[in-house]
Formats: sequence, C-alpha cells, structure tokens
Amino acid sequence: MVQSGEVVLARIEHILFGQPAAAALAELATRRDSQRVFLAASDSLRSGTGEIAAIEAALADRWAGTWSGMRPHAPRSDVIALTTAVRAAEADLIVAIGGGSLVDAVKIVALALANDVATADGLDALANKVIDGRVVQPMLREPSVRVICVPTTLSGGEFGPGAGALEERSKVKQGFLHPAMAPWAIVLDPALTRHTPEWLWLSTGVRSLDHAIETLASFRSNQVADGAAETAIRLLVAGLQGSKDDPADLDARLNCQLGAWQSMLPLVSGIPMGASHAISHAVGSTHGVPHGHTSCVMLPAVLAWSADHDRGRQERISAALGMAGETAADALRDLLLALGLPTRLRDVGVSEGDFPELARKAMANQWIRTGPRPVDTPEDAMVSLRLAA
Repeated sequence: MVQSGEVVLARIEHILFGQPAAAALAELATRRDSQRVFLAASDSLRSGTGEIAAIEAALADRWAGTWSGMRPHAPRSDVIALTTAVRAAEADLIVAIGGGSLVDAVKIVALALANDVATADGLDALANKVIDGRVVQPMLREPSVRVICVPTTLSGGEFGPGAGALEERSKVKQGFLHPAMAPWAIVLDPALTRHTPEWLWLSTGVRSLDHAIETLASFRSNQVADGAAETAIRLLVAGLQGSKDDPADLDARLNCQLGAWQSMLPLVSGIPMGASHAISHAVGSTHGVPHGHTSCVMLPAVLAWSADHDRGRQERISAALGMAGETAADALRDLLLALGLPTRLRDVGVSEGDFPELARKAMANQWIRTGPRPVDTPEDAMVSLRLAA
C-alpha cells in the first residue's frame, strides 16, 4: 500500500538566524508595529551580561518592561508571576530570551492572558488531559498577544505550539497546547549562546538528539520526517563536538541551533516520540533533573531495550551518529562520554528505589505507548529504568 499521512505545520512566520538578537528584535517589533514589547529574560543574562540592556536599548520606546526569575521546569507559580507582570504592562508582544523553561512559560502566559487566568490553580482548566494514552485538549480562546523566542539552549521547544509547566504539589508536568501558542518569530543568535554554561548547552543538544533519534526509530515516521531527523543528528553531532572543542566557534553553535530546529520538524508535524521522552518527563519533574540530562541517561537505555524490535531503523541512527557498525545505544553513549555528559541515572541522583514511582508516572504520559517496542505496563517501563541505572 502507498504510505499516507498528514503533516501539521506550526504557525511560525519568521525565523531569523545568524543575526545579533538586539537588531533582529528591533526589526521584528517594527515589522509587527508592536508598541509595548515585554521581555521575559534569563536571570543570568540580565544580571551577568549586558545583552538584555542592549535589547532594551534597541527597542527604545517600544520596550514595555523586563521580567526575570523563571526556575527550571517552569513552575506554575512562576508562570503566573510572569503573567501578572505582562498583564500589568499591557504588552502587545512578549519576547522570551533564555532556555526551554522560559520559552515554555511565555507560551503558556499567552494562553493564560487570552483565557483570563490569574492563578496557578486556574491553569488546570487550560491543561491537556491524557486518557488511556490519548491527549484530550480543552476548548480555549486563541492567544492574541503573540510571542517571539530567542533561545539560548538547544531544547527546541520554541519550534512548536506546545509547552509544559510544573504542578508543584504533585511534581507532575502539565502539558498545554494551542496552535497560536507557537511563536510568531524565532531569533537564532549563536553569539548570544556563548553565555550559556557548557553543561547546559551540550545536554540540551542531546535533548534535540532525543527528538531526532526517537523520530528515526519510530514506525510512525515517514520519508520527510526521516530526512529531517537524519540531518538534525549530523548537524548536532558536528556542532556539539565543535562547540565543545572551541566554545567561540559560532559556526558550530549555529549548526547546533539549526540541528535543534530540524529535530523539531517531525515532532511538530505529528510524529510521536517514544519511551525515552515519556520516562524522561517523569524523571525530570519528580527529581528536578534538567531536561537535557534526562535524555542523556534514558535515551541509550530505551534504544538498547527496543533494539530487537526496531526493524533495522537503528542502523540509520548509528550511521547518522557517525558510528556505523556500532549499536545505536553504544554509539550514543560513546558520544555522551566524549562530551563529558552523564549516562546513568545514578549520575543524576536517581536510585533504584525511585523506579516504581517513575514507572507509574511514565505510564500516564502520551508517548509511553508510541515507540517501536510496546510499553503496556509499569514493569515494561521498569526494564528501561534498570538498564539506565
């Protein structure tokens, strides 16, 4: 039978790359005729560099205020604090300048503004529900205040309409999705990323590798998605190795940013992720492990667990990693070790006593059942956790 499918496109209108962020944002604000541009900035960029002040100056009279202080995993209380600040500033455009948690938060802020949410508990009404592995989205008003993202890490969330925030009491990551949550524009400035700590830059690059590798492993992928994933893997491997060898190499950094973009194209178009993402979400939200590190420890284990069910697709993964002939799990671990990144759960403070809770939480994730090897019970998830121990 001829393969059939559907590709969903994000509502991103502009991606500017290789340009200084301050000049690019001033141009985009003028292009959109935005009069009140509000910045949500990385705390370290705002307090430790002159980058945010330069952006404020470039925006001139269009600048409406700056907020910083977003914590990892975007806790809902922080999301609401930012929402309150944006609402008070009467912003008509929000710019996120920082890592994945800040990017996610700003997208949720746009949704909260449109739906008159002013409290953390009020976000429950906006969140997706996962029922028997199926995502159920609430009917919501469309955001009218749009977003620009200037990412300084490589998680890739800026390229899609979804976002996550941490419900702090249960330590569960809630998902939010609306087509208009996708940013209106994205600015990829490799020079700005030189301020990002090396461990964060490299590990979030592995998060993007996780997107691409789980695409290339998926039986639900297609030729277009496979091509994007293979290109992403090659760009990311070269860029991560190059930027580790020489942190000032802007070409290597831009390769990483373009690879992160490529890695997200299949996911945004509708290709589901697999058990690495599902279990990583549980590990990250429950134990506060950074997103990139969760991929470092879970992806090799999931690849090893599903290798006998891959129909030969893992050979393409090994080749794209530049290590044809090795198993995909070994090839990835070799790369992680060369980058100086963790490869085991014990390296990030997670012990075997934590596994039952993590397996239970993973079973509620939308992607636990969509990988190449079926995960039908918590015990199935436990096998990957043990392989990652």
